[in-house]
Amino acid sequence: MSLQDPDQIVVVGAGLAGLAAALAAAPRKILLIAEAPLGEGCSSAWAQGGMAAALSPGDDPAFHSRDTIQAGAGLVDPDRAILLAREAPLAVRDLADLGAPFDRTPDGGFAQSLEAAHSHARVARMGGDQAGQAIMAAAIRAVREASHITVWTGPRLTGLLQAAGSQVSGVIVTEDGRETQIPAAAVILATGGIGGLYAVTTTPAGLLGDGLALAALAGAQIADPEFVQFHPTAMDLGRDPAPLATEALRGEGARLVNASGQAFMAGYHPQGDLAPRDIVARAIHAEREAGRGAFLDARAAICTHFPVMFPAVFAACQSAGIDPRIEPIPVAPACHYHMGGILTDAQGATSLPGLLAVGECASTGIHGANRLASNSLVEAAVFGRRAGRLARTLTRAPTPLQTSLRLQPLAPQGLRQLRQSMSRHAGVIRDREGLTALTQIIDALIRSEGQAGALVTARMIAQCALDRLESRGAHFRTDHPEPAPLASRTIFTLKAGDFARMAA
Repeated sequence: MSLQDPDQIVVVGAGLAGLAAALAAAPRKILLIAEAPLGEGCSSAWAQGGMAAALSPGDDPAFHSRDTIQAGAGLVDPDRAILLAREAPLAVRDLADLGAPFDRTPDGGFAQSLEAAHSHARVARMGGDQAGQAIMAAAIRAVREASHITVWTGPRLTGLLQAAGSQVSGVIVTEDGRETQIPAAAVILATGGIGGLYAVTTTPAGLLGDGLALAALAGAQIADPEFVQFHPTAMDLGRDPAPLATEALRGEGARLVNASGQAFMAGYHPQGDLAPRDIVARAIHAEREAGRGAFLDARAAICTHFPVMFPAVFAACQSAGIDPRIEPIPVAPACHYHMGGILTDAQGATSLPGLLAVGECASTGIHGANRLASNSLVEAAVFGRRAGRLARTLTRAPTPLQTSLRLQPLAPQGLRQLRQSMSRHAGVIRDREGLTALTQIIDALIRSEGQAGALVTARMIAQCALDRLESRGAHFRTDHPEPAPLASRTIFTLKAGDFARMAA
């Protein structure tokens, strides 16, 4: 397939959502572009817990959707939650058919774990904490075998092409300093989250929100960028990114304790260690700020079984000189998932013709203010497949190229300053003073560095966090600690010249 085929569908990003979209678009010709080799540089491969789906006899999609809505703190689209819950079991079974080695019960069913804020044990897992790697291996194998997909690894997305009427008609990528314009009948952005904007993150550090920034600058509607989920139990080992201690550990009975060995979560929420992620993250933050420390104690619950049940977590602990069988694991909240993103419909279509978005860069209405544990991989599979099926029906723009939109690079020193400022002022705890300071820091960086994707996305997060005068889900304001009486989403389109004015 030629890179200059205007009838092709271009998928940018090769996490589970991008792979699912590319596979579902058959027989349409797909160009799949990924900066890193397949299986690297994406959060999907790092996921530990698994995929949430109502697969057991005592569970039901209605219960799954109810838990999703409840965790999202009033901002989940109920119709999308029902859609996800209904299609989740098929998504798991399809991946199993591709060869994903889900753990099984003696009778051949799916072994499922209990995770925070779920009313049932419904997280289909693999090897305890190996879900992401195993699922991605199966999907990558299918992509490599698919005759309709061409994979191009190495280039970085740096721009979008648009025809008349704002229709997205291709992408601009850069590799080794060389820019290439690639036409397309449609573009599916699967560019991942924003973890690299924070100094402490559990995601690949290269995820800087470039796809989200380009979509916003092109005029796409953006939803809820202020809602950033902080995983409560990143392992505090002084590493960047921080290794993750999966929530399944607490599902198996591990307890959060302070330096004195006192279990503290019962004092913060009736569900204790299995409270929603935002509450657990704030509790750990509070214990650490008070000087009491926070640790995950799995000695009684898992003990000698640790290397077999949770091999990835065990290996990370061992590499830092910690044996979780005989001592607690130090933990801290870390940026983990972005609930906001490019606003889409149920098929992945954005407000711009020719542009679709899937995975963490999209806002499907599923996650609201606080993502339910293990809903991310299943959302990627369900909505990735839906977007691929829509994309195969789309035709190229009948009008010629009108505009090209490019991002500026961000120097390492500027990125370091941004990451430190985001963690300090737009982290687990926020207030007006810190968020105002953050917007000023970002504006100064825009003036000195230009319109970099990381700065555009960070500025949207900071401004929307400043404008949301309440605490809801993962967004907690010490100066507005209560939720507003009416739950409302943030949905906006950037005005022409917004970032030009900041750079003035």
